[in-house]
Amino acid sequence: MKTIRVVAAIILHEGTVFATQRGYGAFKDGWEFPGGKIEENETPQEALVREIREELDTEIAVRDLFDTVEYDYPDFHLSMKCYICTVTSGNLVLKEHEAARWLDRENLDSVDWLPADLNLIRKLKEYLGEQEC
Repeated sequence: MKTIRVVAAIILHEGTVFATQRGYGAFKDGWEFPGGKIEENETPQEALVREIREELDTEIAVRDLFDTVEYDYPDFHLSMKCYICTVTSGNLVLKEHEAARWLDRENLDSVDWLPADLNLIRKLKEYLGEQEC
């Protein structure tokens, strides 16, 4: 099975997380964390900065690796490195996504997440709860 290596930005701001709704492809309308494929000769962090610049016209600071998601879709295996990030400049302009929302811990389940993200959401709820303490 083909493996697709991607990165995702868990962009945090004042106890909320930035979520985007896919505007294209097989998973159109599903909710995810923004990001994309890692290109050859690119670190995951470099890929994430590039993808967020391209997709959202925004500069981010990539902080800690939060989790690596390994998930089997019917046609491919997804390997997704998810990093905690913060915005350093820009206004998160949607260039490829249909919609976006800032979700707090209590509202993380209010959108229809893509299957690969579901375990990540559970872990993120715990993390956000710890940040509130």
